[in-house]
Amino acid sequence: MEISLPVTLAVLGAALLHATWNALVKASEDKGLDSVAVAAGSGLIALAAAPFLPAPAPASWPWMAGSTLVHILYFLFIAGAYRWGELSYSYPIMRGGGPMIVAIAGIFLLREVPSIKEAAAIGLISVGILAFARGSHDRRATWFAVGNAIVIAAYTIIDAQGARASGAPVSYTLWFFVANGLVITGLALARHGAKVPAYFRRFWLRSLVGGACAVGAYSIALWAMTQAPVALVAALRETSVIFAAVIAFVIFKEKLTGQRIAATCAVLAGLVALRI
Repeated sequence: MEISLPVTLAVLGAALLHATWNALVKASEDKGLDSVAVAAGSGLIALAAAPFLPAPAPASWPWMAGSTLVHILYFLFIAGAYRWGELSYSYPIMRGGGPMIVAIAGIFLLREVPSIKEAAAIGLISVGILAFARGSHDRRATWFAVGNAIVIAAYTIIDAQGARASGAPVSYTLWFFVANGLVITGLALARHGAKVPAYFRRFWLRSLVGGACAVGAYSIALWAMTQAPVALVAALRETSVIFAAVIAFVIFKEKLTGQRIAATCAVLAGLVALRI
């Protein structure tokens, strides 16, 4: 199964949305509480739409529960990565490790063996993404980011299976965000108490915007995984690092070095290879 042009364009749009909500977390004054606020905001947005769509098939519910548990680590790690590292460093490591892990796991778990051309394209994209992150940086940012790359690969495979079993990938995604918002908010309330609702009241608009971007990005990605091989979609959506690099350069004034320009060219070459 190949990846069509409409699916390619949709996944690139999802990549932009994902980079946007990560930039919002990076720009916040409290990365931990802001990641919780995004989870809560995405849950509220999903809850407003989910009841009007067909319910996902019961076969997908265990996958949804597993993904919700894995995402607890995701939000913890993303807050730590941005607390200690720049957006242009932490984001590529988190997103860049995922496609290679997914591609390898997909061969054994999903029986999706990429062609030589597809494997080369995935390799180009992954090498280019990881090249963004070379250099001397805080070790704590590195460990949080590497840990999250493993988490991202895990929930990608889990949710790909869940979306396919659901018979309604968009509905599956929305109910996942509802469950995720409840779990993440509940844990944060147990740990931080009144700080959580106070933070959400103060930054409610940014929380809802970030939540909307998160819901849109992941809904598109899971839908795409029902239309094309998981490894191809996973590699394609991680081109969000290009959008993140531009945001980091324009908004956060982080350096856009020659190395990162070369890395961008490698990612774009991989994209072209996927589409030839």
